[in-house]
Amino acid sequence: MDPLDIARWQFGITTVYHFLFVPLTIGLSALVAGLETAWIRTGKVEYLRATKFWGKLFLINFAMGVVTGIVQEFQFGMNWSAYSRFVGDIFGAPLAIEGLLAFFLESTFLGLWIFGWDKLPPKLHAACMWMVALGTMLSAYFILAANSWMQHPVGYRVDEASGRAELTDFWAVLTNPTQLVTFPHTIAASYLTAGLFIVGISAWHLARRRHVEVFRPSLKMALVVTLVAALGLVVSGDIQAKLMTEQQPMKMAAAEALYETEQPAAFSLFTVGTLDGSREVFSIRVPKVLSFLATGDFDGRVEGINDIQAASEATYGPGDYRPIIPITYWTFRLMVGIGFLTAGLALIGLWLTRRGRLPSNPWVWRLGVLALALPFIANSVGWIFTEMGRQPWTVYGVLKTADSVSPGVTATSMLISLIALTVLYGVLAVIEAGLMLRYAKADPPSQDEVLPQPGGSDADDAERSLTFAY
Repeated sequence: MDPLDIARWQFGITTVYHFLFVPLTIGLSALVAGLETAWIRTGKVEYLRATKFWGKLFLINFAMGVVTGIVQEFQFGMNWSAYSRFVGDIFGAPLAIEGLLAFFLESTFLGLWIFGWDKLPPKLHAACMWMVALGTMLSAYFILAANSWMQHPVGYRVDEASGRAELTDFWAVLTNPTQLVTFPHTIAASYLTAGLFIVGISAWHLARRRHVEVFRPSLKMALVVTLVAALGLVVSGDIQAKLMTEQQPMKMAAAEALYETEQPAAFSLFTVGTLDGSREVFSIRVPKVLSFLATGDFDGRVEGINDIQAASEATYGPGDYRPIIPITYWTFRLMVGIGFLTAGLALIGLWLTRRGRLPSNPWVWRLGVLALALPFIANSVGWIFTEMGRQPWTVYGVLKTADSVSPGVTATSMLISLIALTVLYGVLAVIEAGLMLRYAKADPPSQDEVLPQPGGSDADDAERSLTFAY
């Protein structure tokens, strides 16, 4: 057993699992805040009922995200101490700011939101959830700044005596060109995830014609958010592809299974290669499209895997600088394909539900429920593509993954922790699925449950709350 392979498997499993919760937390926080704001502005109690329904699911997801995220921090010291030693000076600043500013910001205001019902004025209460949404976005920004540095290292120097990377320009790290396109792409993916999450659950209730007054507005809002987010993903993804071609040409070539340099380059609709990913066997390609996607010019030059491999050997020394081609190729296609599919589904959904209509065909609602899984698949394969497409580098062009693993940790101890964490995450998955299903299938709170009733001990507070609300 190779400790490097076990460490990579463990990090991959735990990170993909954690990343199931992160985009939903980011997107759902803003949508819950939007629903509560709609209640305050319109006075329609249906929006308040929707706020409490979706807010409960948000809280479950937030808690699971925090629990699974803590393990990520431990892994850097457990299995990747050589990597942590090298990047510690760079990562220290953005991760510290994320923890001290962004995470405490969202946690503090989330606590106020949870315990502030009927205690804070409605406008102030809704502002708390908007602050939570802001906190989640700030957390994403600082974490992505650290990850973008791994993709495209800037603002640093390597100390020859210690062999560590040292921060020289923190602003350069925060405004890394990779970061400036990765952040909006991730935020758009988060809103798409939250949108389809609401679409799927709303479709389940509407198929049974239950609480239409609550779930139809939720569905319409979510479909609009999904469509706008999908368009944002297309735009930011196009920019990201061009930047990737410039900064990590091997990743782009692997994503297209392009073995030889072409000018103009054809886009691969379907390619079959050898099992080891060393050469192409059969492909269906569209002329010139890859040149445009990669360079913005239909006659642009796109480097192939073999030429990039030769250039990398000349620059960095002997070695295999190719990622696993089949994984990179198919994860890229799944990510892009699901993005376009969700845009189409949102358009169809908006058309079918226009002017107060509710489709009678049960298959419409079944497709809506099934669509819930699409963004989670796309987020997972997108992360796998981003990280595995960078291989064999941990920090692109600077530090190899093979040089990042902890030197003193045995394969046996890594295997034990891999099994333990996988079992633990499996148990958490059962708990998460059970809680989500239970509360997603439950009825939203009634009007009497969400509005304070006059005449009780809290009559004065209720009157003040209703005055603010209406």
